[in-house]
Amino acid sequence: MAEDQKEIVEKAYEAVEVARTTGKIKKGTNECTKAIERKSAKLVVYAENTSPKEIVMHLPIIAKEKDVLCVGVPSREELGAAAGIPVATSAVAVIKEGEATSIINFIKDSLKKGKKEEVKKEETNKEEAPQNKAEEKSESKEEKPKEEKKEEPEKETKKEEADEENADKKEEEKKDDDEKKDSEDKESKAKK
Repeated sequence: MAEDQKEIVEKAYEAVEVARTTGKIKKGTNECTKAIERKSAKLVVYAENTSPKEIVMHLPIIAKEKDVLCVGVPSREELGAAAGIPVATSAVAVIKEGEATSIINFIKDSLKKGKKEEVKKEETNKEEAPQNKAEEKSESKEEKPKEEKKEEPEKETKKEEADEENADKKEEEKKDDDEKKDSEDKESKAKK
């Protein structure tokens, strides 16, 4: 599986390079987001080493919603070089494939094949899972009483804290009221 992933990454870089010269690409996260939303992107390639990750983490999600092919690559620098720019870039969208059509189709087929293998693995794991679940349930029953005992003192502590805060607030309000009365008394004596 790891070899397949490396091959997909190399093909993604190649697709960007070929589309850059024979088709059309968009560079940058904002441009890629727009291309996905407009469904004009044929392939979106994003860098996984983007920091902070929040910059690109939405791309695979919206790409899946819009049925756009999306591939993560490990390096912003290599992605920028593939896009033909002298700086790193977080994302590139292939708008017109040009001669990269066969490469993009290869990536699409490889990803579908990888998903089918994952589904088969999940099915075999599910068959083994009932035995594991029975073991987990017996372990979790033993652990629950310990957890409940831990939670109770925290609730009492929180309740005590809330009571103390309410008492403090009441004392402050009482002081404020006393100060107001004192100032009113002084004002009334001054008027007399």
